[in-house]
Amino acid sequence: MVQGTVTIISGGARSGKSAYAERLLTDQSAGRLVYIASGIASDDEMKQRIDKHKEDRRDADWLTIEQPKNLHEALPFLQPGDLVLWDCLTTWLANELYEGYDEGTPCVHRPGCLEQKQKQLLHTIMQMNEVVAHLVIVSNEVLDEWVRYGEETEIYRQTIGTLHQRIVELADQAIEMDHGIPIIWKGEKL
Repeated sequence: MVQGTVTIISGGARSGKSAYAERLLTDQSAGRLVYIASGIASDDEMKQRIDKHKEDRRDADWLTIEQPKNLHEALPFLQPGDLVLWDCLTTWLANELYEGYDEGTPCVHRPGCLEQKQKQLLHTIMQMNEVVAHLVIVSNEVLDEWVRYGEETEIYRQTIGTLHQRIVELADQAIEMDHGIPIIWKGEKL
């Protein structure tokens, strides 16, 4: 079976990751454009960010799949040859970290829960790679910020760091956005 290309694009907030990822896929000549959105409009700032992303994609013919958790549930909607943008890993992780919060048992406090979610995610990415032509994963760099963290934030930082390393291992390209400039850490220039 022919596998697609996996690209991970990371960087700080407002570094141009999403815009670069969109151009990367819209510049390709063939394939259905699919946007997997992990954001939840839980406050005014997030609603504005989501609205801006929708506006940015308006001129292209994107199929949007709202998938804030359980990324594997997006698999049945993908078709061979799709050009897929998943935005973003860090938002997905925050959603999964607190899955079950309303019932009093968030994932972050259930033994083995985050490990299972990481395993499922990596498996899902490999499954997507078997179907789609190009999967672009956007993620925020959150490891270089404050020196001291609370317990849950530290768990989040460690988990996203581990996921970044594992995804970069399986990715064909790893790109860091810095001030709107793509820095290629792995793979050929796109």
